[in-house]
Amino acid sequence: MAKIIVYNVSSQALEVYHRSESETMPYVYGNTMKVKEFRGSSASSVLWTTNAAMESWNVTRRSFNAPIPMRYAFKRIWEGGHGQQSQHYAGVAFDCGQALSSSERNRLWRTSNNLGVWSYVEPQNLTPTWVHLDKRYGTPACSAGYPTLRNGSRGIYVLVLQDALNALGYSTKTLDGAFGPNTRSALLSFQRNNGLNADGICGCCSWRRIVSEAVGIGRTASVIDP
Repeated sequence: MAKIIVYNVSSQALEVYHRSESETMPYVYGNTMKVKEFRGSSASSVLWTTNAAMESWNVTRRSFNAPIPMRYAFKRIWEGGHGQQSQHYAGVAFDCGQALSSSERNRLWRTSNNLGVWSYVEPQNLTPTWVHLDKRYGTPACSAGYPTLRNGSRGIYVLVLQDALNALGYSTKTLDGAFGPNTRSALLSFQRNNGLNADGICGCCSWRRIVSEAVGIGRTASVIDP
């Protein structure tokens, strides 16, 4: 049984669901993406995403009008397996279509790209044997990646930040997607200990340092599972 946190980008609410591996992901229609498919190779008991990412999947699946095999979706940042500020750690990226024929994979890419419901559809020359789709949101703090976070921020990027800080030993006391005093205190401690401007705001420099330290380090004793 997985705990699934869904950030509703319209209401800004963090919704919690409990689903078995064989059940459908929240907001997904027609049983086209099960929890185990979204999970991929992650061993985490808690997963997260947004309703917008699920709705984009629904539109794409209906338009493609055929099963879309998925191999990689969610990972926690300390599990690694993807780039420094990967949208997989935020639960809004899908690497799919690996089991399709080349012609069907090309059709999936064209369908996804033409729909305009994704924030980013990776060019085919970068993903020759799969299709990468993601529904990132917000203005990135760096040229690409995660948005600036501060006290009062909510959502999946706060979950990524909390998860990374906890793994590095800077406890946020919880993993809830809400940037409050404990998350700010943990971030301030990290900033001070790493020669960064200690302002309690996670901008480009803080994100770069945090992810460079946290990606792929594996589960540590200070990781929190809510």
